[in-house]
Amino acid sequence: GLNPCASRTADRKAGSLNPGSGVSSRLSAPASPCGDVREASHRMVKHPSIPWEVNENPHILPNLTLGFSIYDGHFDANSAYHASMELVSTQKRFLPNYRCETHNNPIAVIGGPDSNAYVRMAPILALYKMPQVSADFVCSFIAFLIFAKLKSWLLQHFHWIWIGVIYFEDETGEWFVQNVLPIFSENGICIAFKQKFPRQHFSSEMDNILDEGIEALKMFSDSTARVFIIHGQIIALLIVQILINISRYELVFGGINFLHGSISLAIHSKEVTSFEKFLQTQNPIAKKDIFFRNFWQNAFLCSLPNYTSYWNFEKTCTGEEKLESLPSFVFEMRMTGYSYSVYNAVLAVVHALQFMGSSRSRMRVTEKGQIHNIANWLPWQLHHFLRYVSFNNSVGDKISFDQNGTLVTGFDIINWITFPNMSFMRVRVGKINPHAPRGNEFTISEEDIIWPTDFNQTRPLSICNDNCHVGYHKRKRKEEPFCCYDCIPCPAGMISNETGKKCYVFKCSNSDFQCNDQHECIPKHIIFLSYHEPLGVSLTILSLTFVFITALVLGIFFKYQDTAIVKANNRSLSYVLLISLLLVFSCVFLFIGQPNHLICLLRDCLFSVLFTVALSCVLAKTITVILVFKATTPESKMKKWVSKPLVNSIVFSCPFIKLIICMVRLIIFPPFLDSDMELMAKYIVLYCNPGSHLMLYSCLSTFGLLIILSFSMAFLARKLPDIFNEAKFITFSMLAFSSVWLTFIPTYLSTKGINMVTVEIFCILASGAALLICIFSPKIYIILLKPELNNKKLLIRTKT
Repeated sequence: GLNPCASRTADRKAGSLNPGSGVSSRLSAPASPCGDVREASHRMVKHPSIPWEVNENPHILPNLTLGFSIYDGHFDANSAYHASMELVSTQKRFLPNYRCETHNNPIAVIGGPDSNAYVRMAPILALYKMPQVSADFVCSFIAFLIFAKLKSWLLQHFHWIWIGVIYFEDETGEWFVQNVLPIFSENGICIAFKQKFPRQHFSSEMDNILDEGIEALKMFSDSTARVFIIHGQIIALLIVQILINISRYELVFGGINFLHGSISLAIHSKEVTSFEKFLQTQNPIAKKDIFFRNFWQNAFLCSLPNYTSYWNFEKTCTGEEKLESLPSFVFEMRMTGYSYSVYNAVLAVVHALQFMGSSRSRMRVTEKGQIHNIANWLPWQLHHFLRYVSFNNSVGDKISFDQNGTLVTGFDIINWITFPNMSFMRVRVGKINPHAPRGNEFTISEEDIIWPTDFNQTRPLSICNDNCHVGYHKRKRKEEPFCCYDCIPCPAGMISNETGKKCYVFKCSNSDFQCNDQHECIPKHIIFLSYHEPLGVSLTILSLTFVFITALVLGIFFKYQDTAIVKANNRSLSYVLLISLLLVFSCVFLFIGQPNHLICLLRDCLFSVLFTVALSCVLAKTITVILVFKATTPESKMKKWVSKPLVNSIVFSCPFIKLIICMVRLIIFPPFLDSDMELMAKYIVLYCNPGSHLMLYSCLSTFGLLIILSFSMAFLARKLPDIFNEAKFITFSMLAFSSVWLTFIPTYLSTKGINMVTVEIFCILASGAALLICIFSPKIYIILLKPELNNKKLLIRTKT
């Protein structure tokens, strides 16, 4: 049979529904001490606790009036046991297992919110196959686990992962700790502390309970958690409230301010407007309900006339007092979530009875050939109809049970707002529907939430420590929950690009680099020797300086072209040499700035051909000096060599050979634009790849050959008797030139990226400057500062 609360979680009162008005329940038991069992019928008086649309609706259970009996569990399991036995005993005579009357027999039991009591009712009622309908969704451990999952969703939504737990010393409290808290941990929620409160009783032990409770509350002030979950019965909130107020040295025991801004989950409910109208018509003087009368006296602090009670108030109740004038913490005019559940539970039993008593069931159900009507049905026969009941209540909500006997419903997310006048509001700010399509189970309007006053209307933050920033990973602290950790930078080669995530191995592509925070790969910047960098600017200025100096020297030579010193050693060769040096210094600009394919093809070949021209001129000058002095004797056969054809053949043949070598290189192994992505962590170095180092060195080897020839000739002619003898200056220029390029080769091979281009430019400028300064500075000195020496008579000096 249906027993949806075989294991329940919350209960205070149990109520039983009794069929009346001609309905007789026939029970029998052997050897009954009550004497003969006789049939009887009893008509119950209509009671407002039964939904008014039932007893007053002629279409629902016609000719049948439902009543109820209330049993108070006193927040105690023993009282719940006793109440359960009273349900199956004769009224006013506690004889378990014997019932000496045939009326007032309960057809179903609706449980309340006190789990400690209600879980103990189930085994007893199950023995008698009494239908037990819970007014609370959280009535089975299966449903309790679902409820715990919903709580974890709520905590995760607000990022509350560091919480304190308060539970009470009872069976459900221990069950909560053992079975529900692990669900929180599985969803990344840490328990800052678990504080057990003593078992709640209204007895002489209350002083001891308060002392223990206040001692337990000291842990709260020391905790870094800002969110707490209180698990317990209705009275648990009252005890916690008292303890909090006492711990703050406030002698106020009725305050509800501690609830302000709190969030709770409640069974989904809707406002039943007719309920409020019903309450407004109630009069305690006309009603004979002792519960209603006692409530009225305590609520309005007055005594009803002709009614004896434990309280004796000086003021007399008129019956005209208005329930809506009471503070909401005393009485709510709206249905609470639990009241709405009781309302639906009663309607579920009513519709099951309606179904059971319908014409189809009443006339067709037989037992041993006999037709039974609803008055002859026993409680256990209601199980089947309860299981399959399905209907819409007065506000349109569908009421049905699932296969576990649990009410199919959702949950409201409630925000509690309190006011100084001791009133409060429960504002629905969201809903959780476990039966909704995946992804739509959870809805919440966070902007409508009123947070506790201490948080200045901002969402509380409850974490053990701040999330690790990107580029860091968590390292758990020893002997502390997993939500407490230290933030450690990611190791080399690993990144963490999301806050609070683990580092993972990730190798950036060659075009990206790992940032210092180690949380992402950033595209590398392309670099080259730029005009905007200090080094590029310095080399540009230096190159322009040498270009200007060379042009100035060339201009001076043109101006003084008819003087003796300019004519000496072949004036034309000097012009060609100066122009080639001018172009050599200018070709430095091909090495500065962003390279491209054309520049890579031209620059190495261009400067090498220009240098070959310059060295060819130096070689021709040296040979000319030697031939001139050898041809001064009449018998000398060298006169025929002192002519322009010899000089021209030297100046043109060497660069031509060099040009052929460069053309072969460009065809077979051309230089090309390349990039080095691994040289620098954050940059891509753009450079010209020589293509073949062998061809590059073959081009440089022609420099060496020309240097050796020029140096040898100049060394031989260094002592010739000529005041304008260039041989000695050529010797110095070749020494400087060769030193620069001999140093260049190992330096060039040992550098990478921009430094290679810098070394190359420096060698071009240094070697070109060596030729310019060593060869032409003495002549410029004489032309400008010693013009008296610029005389043809002094060209030849006799040997001593």
